[in-house]
Formats: sequence, C-alpha cells, structure tokens
Amino acid sequence: MNWNIIRLTDKPEIKDRAAEWFHEKWGIPLEAYQESMETCLTKKQPVPQWYMAMEDGNIIGGLGVIENDFHPRKELTPNVCAVYTEEGKRGCGVAGALLNYVCADMKERGIAQLYLLTDHTSFYERYGWEFYCMVQGDGESEPSRMYIHRMDEGGRQAL
Repeated sequence: MNWNIIRLTDKPEIKDRAAEWFHEKWGIPLEAYQESMETCLTKKQPVPQWYMAMEDGNIIGGLGVIENDFHPRKELTPNVCAVYTEEGKRGCGVAGALLNYVCADMKERGIAQLYLLTDHTSFYERYGWEFYCMVQGDGESEPSRMYIHRMDEGGRQAL
C-alpha cells in the first residue's frame, strides 16, 4: 500500500484541491463542498468531516460525513457521502480502508452509528454495513438503499 488516509482537519491546506476533486467526481456545486469543508475546519464539530486517500500527493479516493445526503429522512443522520475511488485504484482496498477509518474516527468523536445512501448492492456489506431501508433521494425517480453502520463501545462493529 503506497497510499495513506488523511483527515482534512489534519491537512487543511488541501481544502481547495479536495473540494475541486469531489466536485469533479459528483457534479455537486463546488461551492457546496467548499462551504462544508470550511465548516469542518472552523466549527470543530464532529460533522461535517472529510477524508482523502492520498498517493504521491494525489487524491485517489475520498468520502465525507455530513448531516444529510439529500434525502427527506432527517432523523437518519449523520451520513457518509461522496464515496469515490479513482478507477485505476479500484479493487486495491481504498474504499474499504476509507470506510473503516471514518467509522473509527466518528466513534472517537462520539458518533456510534452512521448512515449511507447508495444504489450499490453487496459492496458495503463487506465492510460491516447493513441494509436499513429504502429512501427516496431528493430529485431521484427511484428510491435508493439506506445502510447503517453501528459501532459498539470498543469501536468495533456491533453485531
């Protein structure tokens, strides 16, 4: 493994580059990422948070934790969002490492469960996520799968 995971709070100087990277991958307005990342850096709250997998100074994967990932179920919070791995790095464990890292980091910040909205099936189960329910995403024609990840007191996945 020639890459490592960093928290934006540990390397704030990459904020603009990270916001641009996520914007390019997901098409969400650049300003939305910039605002969330600025809040992450200035508010010192558990949410929002942003994480990147870096290799040779380049972002090869990333994800965020936000209050709500564009769905009406406001009680299902916080949400892991914008999970992405560069195509050439898929199958190398980047996404799994990011998911495990964020769960442990959120547990340290006092958050014992996370939610994730996705159209993927079977991917997230590999990393301890459980299907929770179907949720209609904002502006989506079909409902998506909502997953939950629960952590026990020791920081491990709760069974």
